Amino acid sequence: MTSKKNFFQPLDRIAIALMLLLILIIGLIISQGDVVRVRVREFTWKHVQSEEKDISRTNFTTQNQNIGAEYKAFILSFSRPMDTKSVEENLKIEPPLAGTFSWAGRRMGYSFITPAPYGTTYKVKLEKAKDKFASQEKTNKLIQPFETTFSTRDRVILYIGASNEDQGRLVLYNLTEEQKKILTPKDLIVTDFKPFPDGQKILFAARPANSQDLLSAQLYTVTTGFNAPYEKTAEAAAKVDLLLDNKEYQNLKFDVSPDGETIVVQRGKKDNPGDFGLWFIPVISDSSGQQTPPQRLQSQPGGDFMITPDSKAVALAQGQGTAILPLQKDGTKPLDFFPQFGLVQAFSGDGSQAAMVKFNTDYTRDLFLVTNQGVQKKLLSTTGSIVNCQFDTASPTLYCLLTQLLPGEYYQEQPYLVAIDIKTGQQKPLLVLPPDQRNVQMSLSPDGLGLLFDQIQTNPNPPANAPLLTTDDGEAIATSNLWLMPLLPIADAQENADLKPEQLPLTGFHPRWLP
Repeated sequence: MTSKKNFFQPLDRIAIALMLLLILIIGLIISQGDVVRVRVREFTWKHVQSEEKDISRTNFTTQNQNIGAEYKAFILSFSRPMDTKSVEENLKIEPPLAGTFSWAGRRMGYSFITPAPYGTTYKVKLEKAKDKFASQEKTNKLIQPFETTFSTRDRVILYIGASNEDQGRLVLYNLTEEQKKILTPKDLIVTDFKPFPDGQKILFAARPANSQDLLSAQLYTVTTGFNAPYEKTAEAAAKVDLLLDNKEYQNLKFDVSPDGETIVVQRGKKDNPGDFGLWFIPVISDSSGQQTPPQRLQSQPGGDFMITPDSKAVALAQGQGTAILPLQKDGTKPLDFFPQFGLVQAFSGDGSQAAMVKFNTDYTRDLFLVTNQGVQKKLLSTTGSIVNCQFDTASPTLYCLLTQLLPGEYYQEQPYLVAIDIKTGQQKPLLVLPPDQRNVQMSLSPDGLGLLFDQIQTNPNPPANAPLLTTDDGEAIATSNLWLMPLLPIADAQENADLKPEQLPLTGFHPRWLP
C-alpha cells in the first residue's frame, strides 16, 4: 500500500506564507497612498570658493560647528518635494540672520545678506512646513520638526607684543573668551605676519632676538590651535616650522593667497642687489612630504604687490603703473596692465572691484574704484598718503586709513580713518588721530563689525643691546596701544555718531584679525 505524497513541502508553505504577507502589506501601503515622512535629510554649508575647491572641504554636515565669514550660505536637503512658501515662512533662525532663499529641486539654499557676526551661537528650526503635493492629495503632511545649531568663530586678534613679557613675539588674543596666548618663542623677533584664510596657521617673518640686522628675517609658520569647520581636530598651538631661510636671499614682503595654497615672497640676493623679484611657494607638500621649494617668477622688478582674489595672479607695481602677472614661472606677459595707477590698495572679495591709487605730478594722491567692467570712479584726493584700504564684506563700504598734509613750516601728516560708500561716494569720517601717529596700522574684522588700529610711541634714544622693535620707517618702538572701534553701516548716521573707539588692555602693535 502506497501513501499519498504531500504536494507542498514545509519550506514551500513558509515561502508562500511570506509572499502572501508581503502582498498584503504592499496592498495596505498602496491603499493608504504615499506615507513617506517629510523630513530634512541633510544640513550642509556652502563655501564662498566652493567652485574652486574640493567639495569635501566646502560642503559639510554640521552640528555645533564653528564657521567663518567665508561660509555664507547653508543648504537644506529634503526627503520630498516641498511647498516652498511654507518652508520659507516657517524657517526660524535665532538670533535672526537676514538672508535670501534659492531652490533647486529638493534643495533649499539660504544665503546671508551679511556675514554672521562672530562669537555667536545660532539655532535653526523648521516646523509646520508642507509637502508640495499635500494640498492636491488633501492630506496634512507636515515636516518632521528639524532643529540644529551652529556657531561663528570667536573674535580673535593677533598682534606683535611690546611689553616685557611678550616683546617682539606674536600674540593671539581671544576677545570672546578673554584669553591670551603667546605663539612664538623668546629667541625670535617677529617683524611681520599674515594669517592663513582658515585661521589654523600664521605665516610670519622673524629675526634672531640677539641680532640687530633688520633684514635678516626668515619665514616661519606657527599653529594657532584652531581647527577648520570641516576638520574634527586641530594641531596644538605655538608649533613653529621654518619655511624659508635667508642664506642666499633677503626675505622682504610676502602675501598669502585667499585660498591658502600659495605664498608669494619678495626677495633680494644678498651679494647682488640687482637680483630682486618675486618668488612663489606652493603650500602643499610634494609626494615625499617635503615642502615644495620656492620658484622664481620671471618678470620685470617691481614694488608693492598683492595676490588677486582668485589666487591665480599677483598685482605688482611696475614703473608708473600696475601689472597683473600670472602665478607661474613665466610672468613676462602680464594678464593686464594699468598705466595710470601705481598701486593696488585692496580687492573686493569676489575680485570684481579694486581700490587703486593714482600718484599725481603735484604730489597729491587720488583713490579710484576700478571694476572688472572697465569703470574707473574717483573716490577722493589727499595731499598726504593713502596708507591702507579694505573692502567691507557686509556692505558696499570701503574703509581707509589716510593722512593729510598739515599747513606749517615743517612737514607733518595727520592720519585719519574714513568710511566710503562705494555706490554713492559718500564719505563718513570715523576718527582723527594725533599728527605724531603716522605709523598707524588698521585691520577690518571678518564680519565687518569692528576696526582694529594701533598707536605707537617711538623712542628716539633706545637702550643699547636691547631687543629692538621698529616701525616700517625704522624708528625704535617704546610702547604701543591697541584700539577697537565698533562699526555700523554709513546710513546709520545717529548710531555712528555715538560709536567711540575702545582701548584694549593689551600692549602691542601691527594688529590683525584672525579670519
